[in-house]
Amino acid sequence: MTPRETTILTHLLLLLQHLLPLALSLLQPPQHPPVHVPTLVPHAPTPLTHSRFSATAQLDFTTRCNSSCFHRAEQEPREQLTDKLAFETLYADGFRTLTTVEVEEDGGDALRPTRPPPWRRTRAKHGRTKRQIYGADGRFNIQGDDFLMDYPFSTAVRISTGCTGVLVSQRHVLTAAHCVHDGRDYVHGAQKLRVGFLIPPSINGTKTGLVPNKKPLVRWVRVKRTRVPKGWIQGPQEVSMDFDYALLELRWPHRRPFMRLSVAPSSDDLAGNRIHFSGFDSDRPGELVYRFCPVEEESSDLIYQHCDARPGASGSGVYGRVWDNALERWERKVIGIFSGHQWLEIDGENRDYNVAVRITPLKFAQICYWVHGNRLDCIPD
Repeated sequence: MTPRETTILTHLLLLLQHLLPLALSLLQPPQHPPVHVPTLVPHAPTPLTHSRFSATAQLDFTTRCNSSCFHRAEQEPREQLTDKLAFETLYADGFRTLTTVEVEEDGGDALRPTRPPPWRRTRAKHGRTKRQIYGADGRFNIQGDDFLMDYPFSTAVRISTGCTGVLVSQRHVLTAAHCVHDGRDYVHGAQKLRVGFLIPPSINGTKTGLVPNKKPLVRWVRVKRTRVPKGWIQGPQEVSMDFDYALLELRWPHRRPFMRLSVAPSSDDLAGNRIHFSGFDSDRPGELVYRFCPVEEESSDLIYQHCDARPGASGSGVYGRVWDNALERWERKVIGIFSGHQWLEIDGENRDYNVAVRITPLKFAQICYWVHGNRLDCIPD
């Protein structure tokens, strides 16, 4: 496909993005009661030793899972799950604290995970030419001021360790935990962690007509503190992939639109059963890459799909069109974080998927507390 053909196809795709709300207005909203979100009660932080920053960022993240780990969260004891919701806070000077939490059920069964739908037994995909690319490459480069600065693409940011993140408030970025921590220690680049905002050519003073295919520049902002769930720290990869998320707090607020969080609904309650995410894939340096695809499988903690992706896209905000009860319309909201790749073996079938960590009610309560610093603002729409 020629560059001109690619540009035309991208413009047609983005036009469909703008026409989609009209089509969504014809869809009936899901008929389910509101999701019960528990309340996290944090204890006083405990000081820890300074981080050694000895780990190396592992961007090509792959795990394996069988039936027992696929259904693990459904049988997990309350105490064990509560322990995983504790979190570390890393400050810019390397100082760390550990905060344990309690969960108030508020009359609901807060610790019971969302039960996923039955194993769908869909036909296995073939023709995979590269790891994380399934058949023909379905990714699109986002180019031009009108698109790079347009919502939702403007919510994607770079992480200085080589990953992607998504803006979820005026000062906070959600990303994958493995981008800053390897499960045992913080990566070397987390010591001076930065978040990069794309600056299109016309804004940074370059006349795009004179310099064809000019790539955008990046404006870097230092991170003030980082929060990582204990469920990620000191656990085998198969266990901790369920908690592969981290929140970065910027030193200064930004002025760009951000994407709101939502508890991940069942894929049947996503408009079109589709998820979307934009990231900085390593095989397309300097480019923001967008893709979308249907959900193939889902567990209590993970979303399995075949959206084409490469290392560097880790930490991208996975979003879908979710029904907003307050606004009475379908809204784009972050429902997960792109983690990596997993080989899944169930009932003798061995399949590979790209995987996102889904935002459960407990994770929503935790991340929301990290963002707002109080429990009152953590009630979903």
